[in-house]
Amino acid sequence: MIKPAAILPSGRAVLLFAGLAPLALVLAAAAPAAWIAAPALGGALLVLILLDGLFAGSLEDVQIHTPSDSEVGEPATLTVVAALARVRNGIRPDAAIACDSRLAEGGRIALPLTFADGAWSGSTTIAPTRRGTGQLTRLWLRWSGPLGLAHRQATRDLEAEVRVWPNIAPVRSPALQIFLRDAQFGLIARRIRGEGTEFEALAEYEPGMDRRRIDWKSSARHARLFAKEYEVERNNQIVFAFDCGQAMCEPIDGLPRIDRAVTAALTTAYVALKAQDRVALFGFAARPEVATPFVTDSRDFVRLQRAAAGLDYHPGEPNFTLALSTLAARLQRRSLIVLFSDFSDPTSAELMVENVGRLVERHLVLFVVMADAELAGLATATVTDMQSVAEAVTASTLSRQRAIVLQRLRHLGVRVLEAPHDQIGTRLLDSYLAIKREGRIG
Repeated sequence: MIKPAAILPSGRAVLLFAGLAPLALVLAAAAPAAWIAAPALGGALLVLILLDGLFAGSLEDVQIHTPSDSEVGEPATLTVVAALARVRNGIRPDAAIACDSRLAEGGRIALPLTFADGAWSGSTTIAPTRRGTGQLTRLWLRWSGPLGLAHRQATRDLEAEVRVWPNIAPVRSPALQIFLRDAQFGLIARRIRGEGTEFEALAEYEPGMDRRRIDWKSSARHARLFAKEYEVERNNQIVFAFDCGQAMCEPIDGLPRIDRAVTAALTTAYVALKAQDRVALFGFAARPEVATPFVTDSRDFVRLQRAAAGLDYHPGEPNFTLALSTLAARLQRRSLIVLFSDFSDPTSAELMVENVGRLVERHLVLFVVMADAELAGLATATVTDMQSVAEAVTASTLSRQRAIVLQRLRHLGVRVLEAPHDQIGTRLLDSYLAIKREGRIG
């Protein structure tokens, strides 16, 4: 519903009123009998403002075009189209939209309108910063009168929504699609057959094969070199577990760590499904929140994406004891558990290390953490005063403590993957393929 456009004074009108005030004082002091001139001038200015607003034109219709779905961190286009009658050339209407803060910083989107094809329109790009449903609640449209003394402002209540999904842009990337397309003709098949641990068949030796795989007895019988081929076990269970606590909700380069972790996990999950492994998601904070059944077909990948969209953001500390014990009880066979988490100090990491150590007794655990570039920058920054000295010492101490915690995990038998946020996806995919080739999951 469009409310009637209100008439408001412009900045130019306010300046004119401010300029009339000292003029009225001077006039009253110089000619007291002419005091009536001051209010007359003010009244005349008010009439001009009213007339300017009346001749500014009217709003006939306004429409807003928003995408119904978007992905966190990915740009999306929002367009406003307005039909304005009797608007003078040279006037540039402005639009503003109130929205959820996950769609725009500060919960406000502003865009100017230009005239083209018989209508006023304007577009802007938004990049959602969090998953969930973002509401667009209200639209304001403002345009000036011919004299620039008044604005007409119309308001419209909106009921538009933008569903923000996890980012799976890497899944659609040309590089990964070429990799998967080539897999149809044997690329992944060669990785699965030939680099595993379970004997599959003998094949004639070709240059480039590992010489340690030559079967000398068979080669002697046939007077030709034969090599053993092995098959990597399929149908492995892989669980991507997400810590949704405070540390993972802190932003890194504009996006929360948890969202970058979800993107990396979904990319690897898609490849794992193509390799005929079974994939599940598990999310927790103070208590377990998301626990999907194992997905076995790449056509059901959307179920994982939908479940990942339900991972919420929590300001508190996660309960590793409850979460990891619940996860261990759900798993009936040896699995690869990819745990995304972060920590700020050894004390907060103590329970995490203890409970991860229990998982290693039955499962293979890959602990994924994003490198803290800000902490490294503070530790290596140029020292200029006592404040920078304190920051450098504190950052160096935290970096050493962080390294100690990761080393403790390695000593427990946990594989640790630490990488910058923009490399975490490819590094995780490489780690998964390496573990699969080793045949250590099943």
